Parts: sequence; C-alpha cells; structure tokens
Amino acid sequence: MAKNERTATDKQHPDPLVIPPAEHSISLNNIDREALKVLYRLRDAGHAAFLVGGGVRDLYLGKTPKDFDISTDAHPGQLRKIFKNSRIIGRRFRLVQVFFRGDKIVEVATFRCSSEFDLEGEEEVLAANNTFGSPVEDAFRRDLTINALFFEVDNSTIIDYVGGVADLNSKIVRIVGDPERRIIRDPVRMLRAIRHAARSNFTIEPATWDAILLHRDKLSLCPDSRIRDEFFKDLRGGASRAWAEFALDSGIFFVLLPFYQDCLTGPENVANRERLLALLAVIDRVHGEGNLLPEEMLFALLLLVWAEAEMGLGGEPLKGPQAFAFSRKIRGALDANLADLNIKRATREIVTGLLVNLPICEQCGASGKWPKWLQKKSYFRDVSQFHALCQEAESGKKAQVVFAEKEKRRDSPQRRPVRKKSSGRRSSRQPAFAKGGIFGLKK
Repeated sequence: MAKNERTATDKQHPDPLVIPPAEHSISLNNIDREALKVLYRLRDAGHAAFLVGGGVRDLYLGKTPKDFDISTDAHPGQLRKIFKNSRIIGRRFRLVQVFFRGDKIVEVATFRCSSEFDLEGEEEVLAANNTFGSPVEDAFRRDLTINALFFEVDNSTIIDYVGGVADLNSKIVRIVGDPERRIIRDPVRMLRAIRHAARSNFTIEPATWDAILLHRDKLSLCPDSRIRDEFFKDLRGGASRAWAEFALDSGIFFVLLPFYQDCLTGPENVANRERLLALLAVIDRVHGEGNLLPEEMLFALLLLVWAEAEMGLGGEPLKGPQAFAFSRKIRGALDANLADLNIKRATREIVTGLLVNLPICEQCGASGKWPKWLQKKSYFRDVSQFHALCQEAESGKKAQVVFAEKEKRRDSPQRRPVRKKSSGRRSSRQPAFAKGGIFGLKK
C-alpha cells in the first residue's frame, strides 16, 4: 500500500490533525540516535515509519522518554531483512527488536488493524490479534489518546488522529473510543489510564473515570501474569503514591489487594492510608534516583500497614516459640493474599522475614546500638535497610540506600540475550515466522 493511500476503513475516520514544527517543541535533537537510524533506514527502504506512543507524549511534555518505539507499514519478515541485528518477539502481537551497541534496543511494530474483537460482536475480553493495518487504524487501536500520537521525522510534524494533543494541553487522560466498550474488551486499560494520570499529574476525564468505577471488578478476568506485570510497572514507575491515590479512590486498589479493604476504608483508617502513602513516597524517592529496590523490599513496604493493622505486627519483639508461631501466621497470610499475583515462594519467605524482624530493628534503632549477635545474622543487611526506609516514611529523614541495583544494570525483558558459544556444529538461525502462521498472521 502506498504511503498516502487511504483504505476503506481509514475513510471512516476524519483526516488527522497535522501539527507543524512551529507549533510544538519536539526536536530531532531530543530523539535517540538509534531510533533515528531505524526511522531513516525504513524510509530509505520505501516504508512509512513514525515515532509513536509514549515517546511522542513525553517529548511533547518536555520529558526524556524511557523508550523510543516505532510503527511502520513493514511486516516483521520485511523488518528482519532490513535489520540483520534484530529478532521477532511477542505472542499477542509480533514485534521486532533492533539491537545496537551498549544494550540499546529499539522496538518496531507493524501498524495494527482495528480489531473485529474490539469493535464488533458480543462483549468479551479481547482475544489475541496479529493482523496488520494502517496508521489511522493503529491510532484508534491504542488505549489512550495521549499515547496515540505519531511523529514524522522528515517534516518534524505530529500526526494526531484522536485528539491526543488537545488532551495533553488540557492534562487529561482519555481512553480512545467508547471507554466502557474498550475496558470490557481489555480491562487492563483501566490500570494504564490510572498509571498515566499518576505519572503526569493529569486528571481522568469523566466518561473514562465512570467506566473504571463501573467495570473495575473485570480486572479479575485478566490473566494473573498480565496483572502482575502491570502492578510492578506502577510500583517501580516513580509515581506509586499518586497511583495509589487514584487506585484507592476508584476502588481498583481493593480489587488488586482485597485484604487491605478493612484497614484502609472509613474515617477511622485515615492514618493507615496516610502511612501507606508515605511508604510509597519513599519507594518513589529511591526509584527516582535511579535505584531499583528488590521485589521483596517493595512488597514489604507495601504490606507493612496491613501487617500492623490486621496481623498485630509491632510492639515488643517476640522470642522463641512465640516468634516462630507469629512468623508462620504472617507467612500463611501472605501465601493466601498474594496467590493471585504469582509472587514467588522465595520472595514471600523474605517478605515474612523483613516484617517479623522489624520490631527488633526498631528497638535497637531507638537506642542507637546494634548488638553484635544481630549484626552477624544473614538477614541483618536486609532488615536494617527495611527499617531505615520505614523510618524515612515516618520522620522524613532520607535513608541511605545501600544495596539497591541501578536501573540500567537490572535485567529486564528488553536486554539482549547472551548468545551461547557454538559447539562446533553449524547452527540454524531462528526463522522469521511463528508457528500457526507466517509472521504471526492468522490463517
């Protein structure tokens, strides 16, 4: 299809708003060099290609994007021929990762079509869809208007099919299309709406907010793995406190963590809510400085208020059989309460240790003396760090983070896998197609 050719589906939508460079502040100098290489190579190969999504949003807002994603009319198989330093990933939709030096990765996706599951038929959760489309279809397929913008590098123009620029200017988060229908199709969109409102200090427009209140319970229809992944994005995104305020006000917090209902609702629990928000603010401070707290530390901070209010954590440190019994009680509650989030057994064990050993740290910390027997314990570094972070939430005095990993060093799904050395036999390259259909297309 030619770059300027409009399909029948495209003609159902109005022409886009094209914003020239004089009317926005996005500069090519602020775009990642590797992303520009990908865009220019696709252009030279005769394909349409745009910077899309959160990268355009952040550049428009004057922020530094974490990722620079690209959409194009080239299919995955064509992309693999253009970029030899690439691989195809993804289940619900095939993406191509292009690798560069320094562990840099640029993700390239083919324009997606307006899904028949998303626009027509009986209301059911969105099924997997690997079919391709045009730029306008791709824009209307996206979750939020502020994430559905395209940036064209040749003319430095923003292409807006859905009113995303107006929403950015008004600091509004809005789901593309009918929010109720789109949430029913994929309830995770509720989490994404709340996340971006929290991160950008935006408000959620009334129709989207009402749809979230009406359909929040439908999150239970989504796979546990997706909910867990989205939940960790919110905890580690640098705006977990603001996210929690939206999640508490909408009730989504209690869909994710129902065991928190009794100790965070009602006027008698205002202090518990403020303490939880203060603990999340500490997480945001640490992550904002480029550190990543381990998963077990995140959950211990998140669950502390519940453990104090519902499990009786606090007061004098327990010893002997009492300490063992209390530890078993906490661990059993964690096993039951975190089952839906697929938290690893080892993580739950460490969280238990952090919580049950906090009282002894508070006792010793108050006196300013750490006994030698405690310092010799294998868990001393972890619990003392946990105690310091808890104290920061109470006093506001900044805790020293002594063992969190730097974000750029942490393993993530986007890191390029280390290739195994050849065993001497000729190896076969992975084909640029998936089982069930070439390039992931439906048969």
